[in-house]
Amino acid sequence: MSTRRFSVFSMMVAASISLALCGSVGAADKSIKIATQSPLSGDQSVIGVDIKRGAELALEQLGGPLVDMGLKIELAPFDDQANPDAGVANAKRIVSDPAILAVVGHYNSGVQIPSSEVYHTSGLVNVSPANTNPKVTTRGYLEVNRIVGRDDVQGVVGADFAASKGVKSVFVVHDKTAYGQGIAEFFKQKATENGMKVLGFEGTEEKANFDALLSPVVAGNPDLVYFGGMAFQAAVLFKQARERGYEGIFLSDDGFDSSDAAKIGGDTLISGGGTFYSTVSGPASVYAGTAKFIKDFEAKYNATPQPFAAQAYDSMAISLKAIEDAAKAANNAVPTRAAVAKAVRDLKEFKGITGTFTFNKIGDPEKALYFVIQVVSKDPAKWSENKVVQTLEIAPPQ
Repeated sequence: MSTRRFSVFSMMVAASISLALCGSVGAADKSIKIATQSPLSGDQSVIGVDIKRGAELALEQLGGPLVDMGLKIELAPFDDQANPDAGVANAKRIVSDPAILAVVGHYNSGVQIPSSEVYHTSGLVNVSPANTNPKVTTRGYLEVNRIVGRDDVQGVVGADFAASKGVKSVFVVHDKTAYGQGIAEFFKQKATENGMKVLGFEGTEEKANFDALLSPVVAGNPDLVYFGGMAFQAAVLFKQARERGYEGIFLSDDGFDSSDAAKIGGDTLISGGGTFYSTVSGPASVYAGTAKFIKDFEAKYNATPQPFAAQAYDSMAISLKAIEDAAKAANNAVPTRAAVAKAVRDLKEFKGITGTFTFNKIGDPEKALYFVIQVVSKDPAKWSENKVVQTLEIAPPQ
C-alpha cells in the first residue's frame, strides 16, 4: 500500500472512530440515573428493600415523560446497611457518577445526616421518604428534602398519647443512635411537661439480652415503657419484659413500624397493656391515593408493601417531576444537578399517593401526618392491619 493510500485509509479509520465515539458520548449524555440508599441487607432490610421497590415502581410507572423527551432513565440502588460508614462510602460513589441527578433515601437518620453532607457539597438533591431527625433539614441545605414529619413533633405526639391513656410513670430506653436517642429525648421532655414521672432514661446497643436493663424497669413497674429506636431491638426488649412479668403499656416510634416486630415479639406485643407506636407513615391503606399502588406493588413483588414503600414511591415521583421540569427549561437536554435541586424545592402542591407536598424553605413539608397505631396481631402478615388510633396533621416547628 502506497504511503498516500495508507494516509487516506488512516484518516478514514480515525474519522469512523471519532463518529462512533461522538455517538456514544451523545447516548451517554442522554442517560439519567436516580440512586436509592437504604438497608438492603441486615436487620433492617425488610423495610429498606421495600423503600427501593417503592422507588423502582415509581420510576417504571412515571418515567414516561422523560423517555418521551429522548432521555434514558434508570435506577441505581445502593445498600447503606443501616450503617453511617457504608452510607457515606456509597454517597461518594454516587456523587462521582455525573449521570446521577437525585437520591431517594435513606431509612436511618444516623445514616442520612453524614451521607447528605456529601450530597450537599456536590449539589446533588436528596428526597427522603423516611428520615425524621430534625437535623436532616435544620442545616438548611437546598439539596435536602423530606416528605415526612420530624421527631421533635413525633416525640410530642407519643407523649401526648401516653398522657391520654392516663400514664403517670414511664421508663425510657433508646438505642444511642441519632434517631433513637433524639426521639426519646423529645418524648422525655414532653412527658415531663405532661406531669409524668420518668423513672429512667437509658441508652443501650444490646440486641439479645436485656436482663440488666430490665431489672430497674420491673422493680419500678412504670405504667409505660418507651423505646426510641428500631423494631429488631425494641421487640426483643418488649418480649423479655413481658417474660419477666411486666404488664404495662409499650410505646415506640416509627422505627418500630416493621412486620419483623411481630415476627420477634409474637403474643407478647398484644398482651398486658398492649403495644403502640407513633409514626410518620401510616399503613399504605390509610392514604386515599394508594389503592392502585398497593395492587401494583403486590402484583410485581408478591408481597404487601412495608412502611415507607409508598413514601419512597412519592419521593421518586417528586425527583422525576423535578428532573422533567429542569430538562424542559434546558430545551430537553439533561439538566444540571443544581437545576434539579432548585426544581424540587420549587414544586408546589405536588400530588403524590400519600399526600400533597410543598416544601418550606429548609425542605420540610409544610404539613405532615402523624399516626399512633396499636399492634393487633402476632402475625407478621397482618402487620398492615394494625389499628390506627390517632391521626394528626401538624406543621413543622418554625
